[in-house]
Amino acid sequence: MSIQLTSLTKNYNEQIAVNSISFEARRGEIVGFLGPNGAGKSTTMKILTGFVKPSSGLVTVCDINVVENPIEVQKKIGYLPEHNPLYLDMYIREYLQFHASIHKVEKNKIDYTIEKVGLLPEVHKRIKQLSKGYRQRVGLAAAILHNPEVLILDEPTTGLDPNQLVEIRQLIKELGKDKTVLLSTHIMQEVEAICDRVIIINKGKLVVDKSLEELKSGEKQVIEVTFDYKLEEQFIKRLPNICGFKNTIENNWILEFETTKDMRPVIFDFAHDNGLKILGLNKENKNLEKLFQELTK
Repeated sequence: MSIQLTSLTKNYNEQIAVNSISFEARRGEIVGFLGPNGAGKSTTMKILTGFVKPSSGLVTVCDINVVENPIEVQKKIGYLPEHNPLYLDMYIREYLQFHASIHKVEKNKIDYTIEKVGLLPEVHKRIKQLSKGYRQRVGLAAAILHNPEVLILDEPTTGLDPNQLVEIRQLIKELGKDKTVLLSTHIMQEVEAICDRVIIINKGKLVVDKSLEELKSGEKQVIEVTFDYKLEEQFIKRLPNICGFKNTIENNWILEFETTKDMRPVIFDFAHDNGLKILGLNKENKNLEKLFQELTK
């Protein structure tokens, strides 16, 4: 198992940052690691990389105990922290040569990595001359230079323009084919575009650990409809697949359906059969973003 956490807990004096969470991740899997600010994501990632010691619990990376052998674990990990630390006065190639010397990586890997992350157009510059997006690429290049088995990426797409987003997304997906990738982000579209699985933590506790496919299959359809006449609840309950409803104001209803079938034609037929007119109709799916909001608000 590439990553395995068992009952991981981290306390800072009286504050519980991570509260007995357990999960695992395998090779070839890209896992979205989500949660609001202060949920414990960065603390968990720092524990995985050996920068912070857990208060209790077992943490292994590639079957190596993180507490007992942090240096061996760090050889297996490529880490891009949220606040990407760089030596700004260095040139890009110089900075990567520095990392290559630490990991004892052959110099020919530097050119390969520079090209892989799209740094060639800027390679002649010092890091301080780069945009935020290109600085992120330098950090990602340093993380993958030694070809680690596990990649831990904390907000890797911060500061990227739309074109760069597509390129880095594709790169992460490619890297995820033969590595384990743990990806933290606040951008739900990134998770839906990249990840195979989603883990959500809130206030230090694990609240969701499911494949993206499972989450999507469980999406609920929400339709807001306004009729020309006020209905009683008993009529709304007759709608097929309805699992929730709320009468907001007068003739306006928020209807929730547990089905992937588009329920708007059904509502039109329902209105026709009951002699009603529809004055307004709006549909939305309860996507990952809404699920996240419900679980963490």
